[in-house]
Amino acid sequence: MAEAIARYDAADVIEPSSAGLSPMGSIAEQTRQTLMQNGYSADGLTSEALTREAGDAADIIINMTGRPREETFWDQAKVEDWIVQDPYGAVPETYQRVFEGIKRRVNQLAMGLREKRENKTTAK
Repeated sequence: MAEAIARYDAADVIEPSSAGLSPMGSIAEQTRQTLMQNGYSADGLTSEALTREAGDAADIIINMTGRPREETFWDQAKVEDWIVQDPYGAVPETYQRVFEGIKRRVNQLAMGLREKRENKTTAK
């Protein structure tokens, strides 16, 4: 969900890519439904494993695993922990609640990145 939201709400400051520690290989149908009901496309979303190369290339890694970053990621300095319930298999209302929480966090992250970019521009 975070990748789809970032693609549409924050494409000016985020180039999102999604990867997991235990990917299913597909996107849950209820995830697709929730995104579509909220005006977001699930087209192009995949469920892939996080690779070292992808992690190294990222500026920020959002950890939604619930696991401590020290046990999971090799470069903790670029990891931001978000506590997010995994809605898989839950009722549609749970997916909606999770969607709303992720959307709020993505938009907060984007605002912070826009402020940083603006500060760099005005400091020159």
